Amino acid sequence: MKNFRKEILGFLLIAFLSVNATAQKKSSSETDSDVKIEKTTKKKRKKKKKKVKLPKIDLSHWKVTLPVANEEGKPYEISPPEILDFAKMDIAKPYMYIDSTKGAIVFHAMPTNSKTRNTKYTRSELREQMKPGDNNVNWTFAQGAYMKGKLAMEKTTKDSKGKYHRTIIMQIHGRLTNEQKELIGEDDNNAPPILKIYWDNGKIRVKTKLLKNLNATVPEILHDDAWDDDEGFNFEQKVGFRKFFLEVKVSEGKMVVILNKNEFKVYENIHMQKWGVFENYFKAGNYFQSRDKGSFSKVRYYELEVKHE
Repeated sequence: MKNFRKEILGFLLIAFLSVNATAQKKSSSETDSDVKIEKTTKKKRKKKKKKVKLPKIDLSHWKVTLPVANEEGKPYEISPPEILDFAKMDIAKPYMYIDSTKGAIVFHAMPTNSKTRNTKYTRSELREQMKPGDNNVNWTFAQGAYMKGKLAMEKTTKDSKGKYHRTIIMQIHGRLTNEQKELIGEDDNNAPPILKIYWDNGKIRVKTKLLKNLNATVPEILHDDAWDDDEGFNFEQKVGFRKFFLEVKVSEGKMVVILNKNEFKVYENIHMQKWGVFENYFKAGNYFQSRDKGSFSKVRYYELEVKHE
Protein backbone atom coordinates (compact mmCIF):
# COMPACT_ATOMS: atom_id res chain seq x y z
CA MET A 1 0.00 0.00 0.00
CA LYS A 2 2.84 2.32 0.93
CA ASN A 3 4.56 1.54 -2.36
CA PHE A 4 1.37 2.33 -4.21
CA ARG A 5 1.09 5.72 -2.47
CA LYS A 6 4.71 6.50 -3.32
CA GLU A 7 4.08 5.66 -6.96
CA ILE A 8 0.98 7.93 -7.00
CA LEU A 9 2.90 10.80 -5.37
CA GLY A 10 5.81 10.33 -7.81
CA PHE A 11 3.46 10.40 -10.75
CA LEU A 12 1.75 13.56 -9.52
CA LEU A 13 5.13 15.27 -8.93
CA ILE A 14 6.32 14.44 -12.43
CA ALA A 15 3.04 15.68 -13.92
CA PHE A 16 3.30 18.95 -11.91
CA LEU A 17 6.88 19.59 -13.00
CA SER A 18 6.02 18.86 -16.62
CA VAL A 19 3.05 21.26 -16.64
CA ASN A 20 5.10 23.95 -14.88
CA ALA A 21 7.97 23.60 -17.39
CA THR A 22 5.53 23.80 -20.31
CA ALA A 23 3.97 26.92 -18.86
CA GLN A 24 7.37 28.53 -18.33
CA LYS A 25 8.45 27.63 -21.86
CA LYS A 26 5.23 29.09 -23.29
CA SER A 27 5.61 32.23 -21.21
CA SER A 28 9.24 32.54 -22.30
CA SER A 29 8.26 31.99 -25.93
CA GLU A 30 5.56 34.66 -25.68
CA THR A 31 8.03 37.07 -24.07
CA ASP A 32 10.64 36.43 -26.80
CA SER A 33 7.97 36.95 -29.43
CA ASP A 34 6.95 40.25 -27.86
CA VAL A 35 10.57 41.39 -27.82
CA LYS A 36 11.03 40.45 -31.48
CA ILE A 37 7.86 42.31 -32.46
CA GLU A 38 8.98 45.36 -30.50
CA LYS A 39 12.45 45.29 -32.10
CA THR A 40 10.93 44.91 -35.58
CA THR A 41 8.61 47.85 -34.95
CA LYS A 42 11.53 49.99 -33.77
CA LYS A 43 13.55 49.04 -36.88
CA LYS A 44 10.63 50.00 -39.11
CA ARG A 45 10.32 53.33 -37.33
CA LYS A 46 14.04 53.97 -37.75
CA LYS A 47 13.86 53.09 -41.44
CA LYS A 48 10.96 55.47 -41.94
CA LYS A 49 12.88 58.27 -40.20
CA LYS A 50 15.99 57.65 -42.32
CA LYS A 51 14.02 57.90 -45.56
CA VAL A 52 13.26 61.61 -45.11
CA LYS A 53 16.25 63.64 -46.32
CA LEU A 54 16.51 67.26 -47.37
CA PRO A 55 19.04 68.85 -49.74
CA LYS A 56 21.69 71.17 -48.29
CA ILE A 57 20.80 74.10 -50.49
CA ASP A 58 19.91 77.65 -49.49
CA LEU A 59 17.81 79.18 -52.27
CA SER A 60 17.62 82.67 -50.78
CA HIS A 61 20.11 83.97 -53.41
CA TRP A 62 18.81 82.07 -56.45
CA LYS A 63 15.98 82.40 -58.92
CA VAL A 64 14.88 79.55 -61.18
CA THR A 65 13.87 79.46 -64.83
CA LEU A 66 11.45 76.65 -65.71
CA PRO A 67 10.67 74.99 -69.08
CA VAL A 68 7.10 76.28 -69.02
CA ALA A 69 5.77 79.57 -70.38
CA ASN A 70 4.11 82.34 -68.38
CA GLU A 71 1.15 84.46 -69.56
CA GLU A 72 3.47 86.51 -71.79
CA GLY A 73 4.87 83.39 -73.48
CA LYS A 74 8.24 83.74 -71.74
CA PRO A 75 9.87 81.13 -69.49
CA TYR A 76 8.35 81.09 -66.03
CA GLU A 77 10.68 82.35 -63.31
CA ILE A 78 10.50 82.12 -59.51
CA SER A 79 12.63 84.57 -57.54
CA PRO A 80 13.35 84.98 -53.82
CA PRO A 81 11.56 84.90 -51.48
CA GLU A 82 8.86 82.90 -53.35
CA ILE A 83 11.40 80.29 -54.45
CA LEU A 84 11.82 79.19 -50.83
CA ASP A 85 8.35 77.58 -51.12
CA PHE A 86 8.87 76.08 -54.59
CA ALA A 87 8.00 72.58 -53.31
CA LYS A 88 4.43 73.75 -52.65
CA MET A 89 3.98 75.46 -56.02
CA ASP A 90 2.03 73.50 -58.63
CA ILE A 91 3.78 75.34 -61.49
CA ALA A 92 7.19 74.12 -60.27
CA LYS A 93 6.39 70.55 -59.21
CA PRO A 94 6.92 68.86 -62.63
CA TYR A 95 10.26 70.61 -63.21
CA MET A 96 11.86 71.33 -59.83
CA TYR A 97 11.03 69.19 -56.83
CA ILE A 98 12.54 67.59 -53.73
CA ASP A 99 13.41 63.88 -53.70
CA SER A 100 13.31 63.25 -49.93
CA THR A 101 14.59 59.66 -50.33
CA LYS A 102 17.81 60.97 -51.92
CA GLY A 103 18.06 64.32 -50.14
CA ALA A 104 18.21 66.25 -53.41
CA ILE A 105 16.47 68.83 -55.56
CA VAL A 106 15.64 67.34 -58.96
CA PHE A 107 15.79 69.61 -62.02
CA HIS A 108 13.71 68.15 -64.84
CA ALA A 109 13.95 69.62 -68.36
CA MET A 110 12.67 68.66 -71.79
CA PRO A 111 11.98 70.41 -75.13
CA THR A 112 9.06 72.84 -74.87
CA ASN A 113 8.06 76.13 -76.48
CA SER A 114 9.36 77.98 -73.44
CA LYS A 115 12.84 79.13 -74.49
CA THR A 116 14.95 81.99 -73.20
CA ARG A 117 16.25 84.58 -75.66
CA ASN A 118 19.11 83.63 -78.02
CA THR A 119 18.73 79.87 -77.53
CA LYS A 120 16.69 76.99 -78.92
CA TYR A 121 17.01 74.92 -75.74
CA THR A 122 14.98 74.86 -72.54
CA ARG A 123 16.04 74.70 -68.93
CA SER A 124 15.18 74.08 -65.31
CA GLU A 125 18.08 76.11 -63.98
CA LEU A 126 19.04 78.35 -61.07
CA ARG A 127 20.45 81.85 -61.60
CA GLU A 128 22.49 83.47 -58.83
CA GLN A 129 21.18 86.71 -57.37
CA MET A 130 23.65 88.35 -55.01
CA LYS A 131 20.86 90.70 -54.00
CA PRO A 132 17.68 88.56 -53.79
CA GLY A 133 15.21 89.48 -56.51
CA ASP A 134 17.67 91.77 -58.36
CA ASN A 135 19.67 90.86 -61.50
CA ASN A 136 21.66 94.11 -61.47
CA VAL A 137 24.07 93.19 -58.65
CA ASN A 138 26.78 90.82 -59.89
CA TRP A 139 30.52 90.14 -59.49
CA THR A 140 33.75 90.47 -61.45
CA PHE A 141 36.76 88.17 -61.63
CA ALA A 142 38.77 90.71 -59.65
CA GLN A 143 36.25 90.44 -56.80
CA GLY A 144 36.52 86.63 -56.80
CA ALA A 145 33.87 83.91 -56.56
CA TYR A 146 33.49 80.24 -55.61
CA MET A 147 30.79 77.66 -56.30
CA LYS A 148 30.63 74.06 -55.13
CA GLY A 149 28.02 71.43 -55.91
CA LYS A 150 27.34 67.79 -55.11
CA LEU A 151 25.17 66.35 -57.84
CA ALA A 152 24.31 63.41 -60.10
CA MET A 153 22.60 62.71 -63.36
CA GLU A 154 19.46 60.81 -62.40
CA LYS A 155 18.22 59.94 -65.86
CA THR A 156 18.56 61.09 -69.45
CA THR A 157 17.33 59.85 -72.81
CA LYS A 158 19.41 58.77 -75.82
CA ASP A 159 19.53 60.12 -79.35
CA SER A 160 18.98 58.11 -82.56
CA LYS A 161 22.63 56.98 -82.49
CA GLY A 162 22.36 55.59 -78.97
CA LYS A 163 24.28 58.42 -77.30
CA TYR A 164 22.95 60.01 -74.13
CA HIS A 165 21.56 63.50 -74.53
CA ARG A 166 23.80 66.03 -72.83
CA THR A 167 22.96 68.92 -70.57
CA ILE A 168 24.74 71.90 -69.01
CA ILE A 169 24.90 71.49 -65.24
CA MET A 170 26.89 74.62 -64.26
CA GLN A 171 27.72 77.96 -65.85
CA ILE A 172 29.34 81.32 -65.31
CA HIS A 173 27.43 83.80 -67.42
CA GLY A 174 28.69 87.21 -68.41
CA ARG A 175 26.57 90.34 -68.07
CA LEU A 176 26.80 93.86 -69.43
CA THR A 177 26.35 96.69 -66.97
CA ASN A 178 23.64 99.18 -67.91
CA GLU A 179 26.36 101.62 -68.97
CA GLN A 180 28.04 99.00 -71.21
CA LYS A 181 24.69 98.07 -72.72
CA GLU A 182 24.03 101.69 -73.71
CA LEU A 183 27.60 102.14 -74.95
CA ILE A 184 27.27 99.40 -77.59
CA GLY A 185 23.58 99.95 -78.30
CA GLU A 186 22.29 96.58 -77.04
CA ASP A 187 18.69 96.17 -75.94
CA ASP A 188 19.52 93.77 -73.09
CA ASN A 189 22.33 93.04 -70.62
CA ASN A 190 23.21 89.66 -72.04
CA ALA A 191 26.91 88.78 -72.52
CA PRO A 192 28.48 85.42 -73.44
CA PRO A 193 28.97 82.64 -70.86
CA ILE A 194 32.64 82.36 -69.95
CA LEU A 195 32.10 78.86 -68.57
CA LYS A 196 29.83 75.97 -69.50
CA ILE A 197 30.14 72.62 -67.72
CA TYR A 198 28.37 69.72 -69.43
CA TRP A 199 27.33 66.24 -68.38
CA ASP A 200 28.27 64.66 -71.72
CA ASN A 201 27.65 60.92 -72.17
CA GLY A 202 28.76 60.19 -68.61
CA LYS A 203 31.76 62.52 -68.59
CA ILE A 204 32.28 66.12 -67.47
CA ARG A 205 33.14 68.49 -70.32
CA VAL A 206 34.22 72.10 -69.87
CA LYS A 207 34.02 74.90 -72.45
CA THR A 208 35.13 78.52 -72.21
CA LYS A 209 35.59 81.58 -74.44
CA LEU A 210 38.54 82.93 -76.43
CA LEU A 211 38.97 86.54 -77.50
CA LYS A 212 39.40 86.63 -81.28
CA ASN A 213 41.49 89.81 -81.36
CA LEU A 214 43.81 89.94 -78.36
CA ASN A 215 44.35 93.67 -78.90
CA ALA A 216 40.64 94.43 -78.68
CA THR A 217 39.53 96.93 -76.06
CA VAL A 218 36.27 98.53 -74.94
CA PRO A 219 33.85 98.88 -76.65
CA GLU A 220 34.80 96.18 -79.24
CA ILE A 221 35.46 93.58 -76.53
CA LEU A 222 31.89 93.94 -75.19
CA HIS A 223 30.23 92.46 -78.30
CA ASP A 224 29.28 88.76 -78.45
CA ASP A 225 31.01 88.31 -81.79
CA ALA A 226 34.34 89.42 -80.30
CA TRP A 227 34.50 86.03 -78.57
CA ASP A 228 34.75 82.48 -79.86
CA ASP A 229 34.34 79.01 -78.30
CA ASP A 230 37.43 77.03 -77.33
CA GLU A 231 37.85 73.36 -78.27
CA GLY A 232 36.64 72.16 -74.87
CA PHE A 233 38.17 69.89 -72.25
CA ASN A 234 37.06 66.49 -70.94
CA PHE A 235 37.95 65.31 -67.46
CA GLU A 236 39.38 61.77 -67.45
CA GLN A 237 37.10 60.33 -64.77
CA LYS A 238 33.74 59.05 -65.93
CA VAL A 239 31.02 59.99 -63.43
CA GLY A 240 28.16 58.21 -65.20
CA PHE A 241 25.07 58.29 -63.02
CA ARG A 242 26.99 58.41 -59.72
CA LYS A 243 27.30 61.35 -57.33
CA PHE A 244 30.19 63.73 -57.92
CA PHE A 245 31.57 67.05 -56.70
CA LEU A 246 32.22 70.08 -58.89
CA GLU A 247 34.02 73.24 -57.77
CA VAL A 248 34.62 76.47 -59.64
CA LYS A 249 37.10 79.05 -58.30
CA VAL A 250 37.47 82.46 -59.87
CA SER A 251 40.02 85.19 -59.17
CA GLU A 252 41.55 88.01 -61.20
CA GLY A 253 42.71 86.59 -64.54
CA LYS A 254 42.14 83.00 -63.44
CA MET A 255 39.45 80.30 -63.42
CA VAL A 256 39.81 76.78 -61.98
CA VAL A 257 37.36 73.87 -62.38
CA ILE A 258 37.76 70.88 -60.04
CA LEU A 259 36.14 67.45 -60.33
CA ASN A 260 35.88 65.26 -57.22
CA LYS A 261 38.72 67.16 -55.55
CA ASN A 262 41.37 65.34 -57.61
CA GLU A 263 41.16 66.54 -61.22
CA PHE A 264 41.85 70.18 -62.06
CA LYS A 265 41.50 72.34 -65.15
CA VAL A 266 43.16 75.73 -64.81
CA TYR A 267 42.52 78.69 -67.12
CA GLU A 268 45.06 81.47 -66.53
CA ASN A 269 45.76 83.43 -69.69
CA ILE A 270 45.16 86.61 -71.64
CA HIS A 271 41.56 85.59 -72.35
CA MET A 272 40.77 85.39 -68.63
CA GLN A 273 42.46 88.72 -68.05
CA LYS A 274 40.46 90.39 -70.80
CA TRP A 275 37.24 88.86 -69.48
CA GLY A 276 37.68 91.00 -66.38
CA VAL A 277 35.72 93.76 -68.11
CA PHE A 278 32.44 91.84 -67.59
CA GLU A 279 30.23 91.29 -64.59
CA ASN A 280 29.21 87.65 -63.98
CA TYR A 281 26.81 85.34 -62.15
CA PHE A 282 26.69 81.61 -61.46
CA LYS A 283 24.09 79.20 -62.84
CA ALA A 284 23.35 75.61 -61.78
CA GLY A 285 20.77 72.99 -62.68
CA ASN A 286 19.67 71.44 -65.97
CA TYR A 287 20.04 73.36 -69.23
CA PHE A 288 18.98 70.55 -71.56
CA GLN A 289 20.75 70.41 -74.94
CA SER A 290 18.28 68.57 -77.15
CA ARG A 291 15.12 69.26 -79.15
CA ASP A 292 14.50 65.57 -79.91
CA LYS A 293 10.88 64.54 -79.50
CA GLY A 294 10.30 62.74 -76.20
CA SER A 295 13.77 63.57 -74.86
CA PHE A 296 14.43 64.77 -71.30
CA SER A 297 16.91 64.64 -68.45
CA LYS A 298 16.77 64.82 -64.66
CA VAL A 299 19.66 66.21 -62.63
CA ARG A 300 19.87 65.82 -58.84
CA TYR A 301 21.55 68.48 -56.70
CA TYR A 302 22.34 67.36 -53.14
CA GLU A 303 24.45 70.36 -52.16
CA LEU A 304 25.09 73.79 -53.64
CA GLU A 305 26.99 76.69 -52.12
CA VAL A 306 28.39 79.98 -53.36
CA LYS A 307 30.93 82.27 -51.70
CA HIS A 308 32.38 85.65 -52.58
CA GLU A 309 35.58 87.14 -51.22
